Amino acid sequence: MTPTDTHARRRRMTGRFHRYVANPFMRPMSRYLPGAAVLETIGRKSGLPRQTPIGGRIEGGSFWLVSDHGRRSQYVRNIEADPRVRVRIGRRWRTGIAHLMPDDDPKERLRRLPRANGLIVRLLGTELLTVRVDLE
Repeated sequence: MTPTDTHARRRRMTGRFHRYVANPFMRPMSRYLPGAAVLETIGRKSGLPRQTPIGGRIEGGSFWLVSDHGRRSQYVRNIEADPRVRVRIGRRWRTGIAHLMPDDDPKERLRRLPRANGLIVRLLGTELLTVRVDLE
């Protein structure tokens, strides 16, 4: 099995895990867990709001996160189509503009983000990509 096949298989497995187990649990729990948030994008095909639990941190007026599957993540594809997003941190929604940061070192970025999320992203991730949301 080639590394590409392994990454594709891991992406499918973790995608199912996130969709059916982690996301339904984390969406409501993110209000209470430090470092947890919900990213709301607009679906690039449906035009409907899509909410994805994420981990990250506010630094200097921006919310930083690392996508575990990079440009293959559905929310990253939605950001590419429309970078206007909302982020729920605790109980408060904030609007912003998301930027993909391919030149940022995602492994170094994970060291500065919440540890639990960073561990999961490192374990399950196949193509790490930093995302910065400039909050309004």
